[in-house]
Amino acid sequence: QVQLVESGGGLVQAGDSLRLSCAASERTFNDYYMGWFRQAPGKEREFVAVVSGSGRTTAYAVSAKGRFTVSRDNAKNTAYLQMNSLKPEDTAVYYCAAGPGFLTRSTKDYTYWGQGTLVTVSS
Repeated sequence: QVQLVESGGGLVQAGDSLRLSCAASERTFNDYYMGWFRQAPGKEREFVAVVSGSGRTTAYAVSAKGRFTVSRDNAKNTAYLQMNSLKPEDTAVYYCAAGPGFLTRSTKDYTYWGQGTLVTVSS
């Protein structure tokens, strides 16, 4: 059982930056691909970014590419999502998830989920 705890959300203005963190309890943290997803009110949960176990491979949603950076520190069992140039449409609850050993954007492929952290971007 992998426990994930997100932090770093908050209320910011458009154009600001935030860094989300996802701390994992699992000592074999580097076995998992770590994904970031978000869910806005009234919408389905959507893929944002994913990073491979080694950290060398990443993928992004079109909406995140160029503004967000996903990374991980396996020594700290922590994944990160650096979000720059935030827009009001980025407002959502952000979730991290631990998934299988392959790169996937589907929520169905991720086994463990954090509780989410709220990001609110005002205009």
